[in-house]
Amino acid sequence: MSAGGAERRDRRARLRHLLWQPPRPHGEQPRERVVGPLELFYDLVMVVLVAQAAHHLAGQLTWRGLGEYAAVFALVWIAWTNGTLHHELHGREDARARSTFLLQILVLVPLGALIPRAGGARGAAFAVTAGLLFAVLAGLWALAARDDRPEYRRSSHLFVTGTAAFAILLGASALLPAGPRLLSWGLLDAAYLVGYNAALLAGTPAQQAALTITNALIERFGLLIIIVLGETVTGIVDGLAHKPADARTLAVALLTVLVGFGAWWTYFDYAGHRPLRPTPTATAQWMLTHLPLTAAIAAMGAAMVSLVEHAHEPRTPAAASWLLSAGCATILCTTMIIAGALQPSPRDRTFYKPLATICAATAAACLGLGAARPTPLLLSLGLTLLLGVPWGYAVARRTNHEGV
Repeated sequence: MSAGGAERRDRRARLRHLLWQPPRPHGEQPRERVVGPLELFYDLVMVVLVAQAAHHLAGQLTWRGLGEYAAVFALVWIAWTNGTLHHELHGREDARARSTFLLQILVLVPLGALIPRAGGARGAAFAVTAGLLFAVLAGLWALAARDDRPEYRRSSHLFVTGTAAFAILLGASALLPAGPRLLSWGLLDAAYLVGYNAALLAGTPAQQAALTITNALIERFGLLIIIVLGETVTGIVDGLAHKPADARTLAVALLTVLVGFGAWWTYFDYAGHRPLRPTPTATAQWMLTHLPLTAAIAAMGAAMVSLVEHAHEPRTPAAASWLLSAGCATILCTTMIIAGALQPSPRDRTFYKPLATICAATAAACLGLGAARPTPLLLSLGLTLLLGVPWGYAVARRTNHEGV
């Protein structure tokens, strides 16, 4: 063997190691890293699917439409969480990570195109495509688990098996009629989330330590909230673009933007971008509560479109009124649940307990306002003011504290 041939092989081996490293093993999650542009691109693709689901809901504000939205949104969110956690635990900054994200995106694009008719004519195609997406995710997790140490092997195999079974059952639901198929998606969503929660809480200390909610992961969840909030503004702008721009319609549109801003304010003032308690219960509480929170924000965007369209009506349409007010109530309550998983300081303990009570009372007031169904102008104005109540308490408390 010539020296030149050995050198070329060595160069190729170094290049392969640089571009295509094996998945990071369990237990070696980086505690400090920066969220990269590849992850942001993946999040934006996911939000396109969320926007598709919310846009469809805007045109189908019925109980069936809401059920379809919930089942589809949960599938998308579970897929996003799967992909996000896989990169957080096993991904590196190399060509392999780019390939795994690209593979998911290539399945997500047709899946998103099927969402508007997932509850009807294209339901079977949606089920098969969703099953394929989760089969890809199960394969990625299986590749990462090949060289697991013994303390991680059992939990890894259970997770891969559960995800693979989820993929198979999703694909098999294509054989069902539309109604039972939609119900099966909801049941599968619930079973997957319950199984994940149980596995997280029942794991050994080594298994539980393999997943730490790092600053990068906290940032990813917060960025998803921001992007989904941005999609609600897109819906409002689109509604304005297709309506005469009179003063009342514009006023309703701007007030609904304030409602969305109030949702952002609520989450990031009291729960977003904050470290968690290092316990499995806090991890499960923090992570899973983001599902209803994100779903509520996206659903509010659908209701906002209806408010703009019916700006001149004497009463807000019942479905839009309930959906928008229930979304605000959900944001207030879930934010407090997420806050309960955070690392508290002595000062926080005396702040969050009364704040949680105020948020619960404000949530009830939001539902009461939604039941009253005032004009779209008054509804959006009232919800804006109600979302400002917890903030007013926080400002008053800080003013009093600093004045002591």
